Amino acid sequence: MSNEVSRQISLFSTQMQNRIFGDGTIAILESLLASKDVKSSLEIRSALKEFMRHESLSIIREITEKSVENKLLIADFLIRAFVLIGDVESCLALRYEALLLRDEKASSDTRLEVSYHEWLTLAEQLFDNGFYSAATKTCERALLCIQMDNGICTEDDDCFNCEHAFENIKRLKDAAIILAASQTGTNRGSGK
Repeated sequence: MSNEVSRQISLFSTQMQNRIFGDGTIAILESLLASKDVKSSLEIRSALKEFMRHESLSIIREITEKSVENKLLIADFLIRAFVLIGDVESCLALRYEALLLRDEKASSDTRLEVSYHEWLTLAEQLFDNGFYSAATKTCERALLCIQMDNGICTEDDDCFNCEHAFENIKRLKDAAIILAASQTGTNRGSGK
């Protein structure tokens, strides 16, 4: 590993340990990931994935007493970092948790309301990446959003679009349930 890459890794690590969650830290990460060759790029991504998973758990424990806004800003930073690193699982898990947090706090702050579009987008991404059980739960959240408050129509959508979305979400949920069941059956059969 070159001296420059080592310096960038050290700088990124210091930024994370000092809890500096800004665009500058993301820029360091982007620069670090703009590796010169495939082998070193894979090694760097692997090391960063492990480091970020460990560090994000510590960060999440540390922010339990912070405001919802601070938690969401930090979650957004972590999601961006995981996207850059290519850690889809951690990215989707954090997105799910951030939406749950917003949903939980929306009763006291309507700016935090989660739309069915947001739940559906996440459900599709979970489904596409093989996280069928999580996709099922996320579809349930999307369906609940459509069914709540003044019927299924909102100012942004006409009734036809909402009904169409409702049917699409139900189909996605049904497919996720089937695939989750087959995944569980496969895991049992293979001794996993």
